[in-house]
Amino acid sequence: MTENESEVLVALLKEKSHFNNVSEENWYHLPVKSTPKRWPPEYIAFYQPKAFGVDAFRIQYFGHIREIFQTPYKKLFPNKFDSQKSDKMYHQVFIERLEQLPRSIPSRIPRSNVFISTTWKKFIHAEEFNDLFDESPLEDDIWESFKKAKIFAERQWRVPIMEYFYQLDFAIFCNTGKINVEADGDTWHSQRDRIDKDNKRNNDLEKRGWHILRFNGKEIREEKAKYLVQVQEMINTLDGLKDDGLVPRKFSTDGSGAQQLNLFDEKAIYLTEEEFIEEDDV
Repeated sequence: MTENESEVLVALLKEKSHFNNVSEENWYHLPVKSTPKRWPPEYIAFYQPKAFGVDAFRIQYFGHIREIFQTPYKKLFPNKFDSQKSDKMYHQVFIERLEQLPRSIPSRIPRSNVFISTTWKKFIHAEEFNDLFDESPLEDDIWESFKKAKIFAERQWRVPIMEYFYQLDFAIFCNTGKINVEADGDTWHSQRDRIDKDNKRNNDLEKRGWHILRFNGKEIREEKAKYLVQVQEMINTLDGLKDDGLVPRKFSTDGSGAQQLNLFDEKAIYLTEEEFIEEDDV
């Protein structure tokens, strides 16, 4: 494995005290039950939420992992009162030292539940949070197309509905609705045991205002202009992208590439952190 392929875990620093653990004692903790599929990583990077004030909603620091132990919560924090978490097992991740990125990686929309496995190559080249995701080549193709077309989207967007949490490949927020764009593998959603689950998922999302667009591998790889037009037409139908400026962003679908641009194109914050559900497990 080359360094570019080395695994990086992007993790949430939920509280400033957690940053103190990392910066002063060189360790971070995460629940064993939340162990990512791609484990163990070689590096860990830290996402800073609302508690960090002017430095919130960005990644500024990372470290090379030295060793990892499994430790009960009560040993990590012996001065805290006993609680339901006291006997829960956590990964105690030790780093060699805390390092600062030359340029931080901002998140366009606040994220509260962050554990992302990515590669070192994506990490060091990321210009914004959504560049980090490393789910599939098809999703990467869509993301590159969206960036070129200036379609602001959020990758791997988590939607809580009743007892379920649905992970959307792409979420696009418009003035009068929301779009979920899914990159379907060539065989994944044709499997019989997926049909009922997909139908329930689609119904749950649609009842809550999500408009779902699905594209297969052939469409994504060979019919880029066609599927982009469908996304742009849906954005226009929903009165343009929900940006922070005065003019809703709409798209020309006549092949000219013209756009009705937002006057404040760089300030696209669609939701506030208060609209998220935070887990208190970390």
